[in-house]
Amino acid sequence: MNELIHSPRTHYRLHLVVGAHSARHIRRIVRAHLRLWGLRELTDAAELAVTELVANVVRHVPGRRCTIVLRRRGDALRIEVSDDFAGLPRVRDADVLDEGGRGLALVGLVSRAWGVQRETPGKTVWCEIGGSEDGAD
Repeated sequence: MNELIHSPRTHYRLHLVVGAHSARHIRRIVRAHLRLWGLRELTDAAELAVTELVANVVRHVPGRRCTIVLRRRGDALRIEVSDDFAGLPRVRDADVLDEGGRGLALVGLVSRAWGVQRETPGKTVWCEIGGSEDGAD
């Protein structure tokens, strides 16, 4: 069952089980919220980042359950993807011919900051897009 919690001003939370085609629908949700929040200029970076973070859940998390949170922080967006799998993601040096392994590197390229927080159980992988470097709203 998918559960939706929504605050039109500052945040959006979605609990779901993701699959191979989920990222397409999640990108639409991200795009709609950025338009609503007046942050359209962040759309391309946010869509790429959320696609990569959700792809990691699809590939590595047993059961594929996760929570996605979008938080508006002034002129910035924070994306959080949480799951209950203890395994931590890592950035790899992917070879040119590798089919995967570049996701977190791409997230790092399009965001001003990203990281992983351990949770009980599992973890939250997050990134921040747009805004100032000092995090001021």
